[in-house]
Amino acid sequence: MEKSFKGQRVIVMGGTSGIGLAAARMLAESGAEVIVTGRDQAKLDEALQLLGPRSGGERLDAASPEELKAFFERQGRFDHLIISVSGAKGAGSFRELALSDLRAGFEAKFWPQITSAQLSLETLSPTGSITFITAISARSISPGISGLAAINAALEAMVPNLALELAPIRVNAVSPGVVNTSWWNWMPEEQRSAALNHYASQAPVGRVGEPEDIAKAICYVVDNTFVTGTVLEADGGLRLK
Repeated sequence: MEKSFKGQRVIVMGGTSGIGLAAARMLAESGAEVIVTGRDQAKLDEALQLLGPRSGGERLDAASPEELKAFFERQGRFDHLIISVSGAKGAGSFRELALSDLRAGFEAKFWPQITSAQLSLETLSPTGSITFITAISARSISPGISGLAAINAALEAMVPNLALELAPIRVNAVSPGVVNTSWWNWMPEEQRSAALNHYASQAPVGRVGEPEDIAKAICYVVDNTFVTGTVLEADGGLRLK
């Protein structure tokens, strides 16, 4: 993949930390001009320093259609959109799950991703691609993840339909398993460590993922012009348990 993205402009929504930042860095190292967005100015500044002189970015609330519309108008023509926007709400036992939390989970992930995709279409290259970042909870069967399953399955259900409707733009999703990112920071450290160790013991590969694992999958679906309408699982086999 060395320098295979030279001359291409890639926008990574939610590209200032975790999976989004890892993907942005990998793309930049492969020759792309990368534009990242995030809500936290400090994280944005750190990301831009890491990504180097060929990168750019803006502080942006992806939950705001007005901000998204203005952002894409300012950016003009580009080649690929990667949407790594998420939230940490929606998990928990269904009996006790606050439906307001589930609604907030949709507002933090489903709607920003769909809105970003729709508003990008005026300036996205017709030979380009859209890549959603979902989660393996969409197809895993486990107590306590029904809310997360709903959010991510809703996104994944749209992928093949959008691939047909928006062709020749390619539309795919990458579906990560448990990844060692700040998404887990809502837990106390001891509980977070125990959870990651548990999932590592359950995964056939014997570990949880790192952001770079998912970044490789993202770069694959962006780079391969013969792949569309696909949800690529990158979960260490966790869904098989």
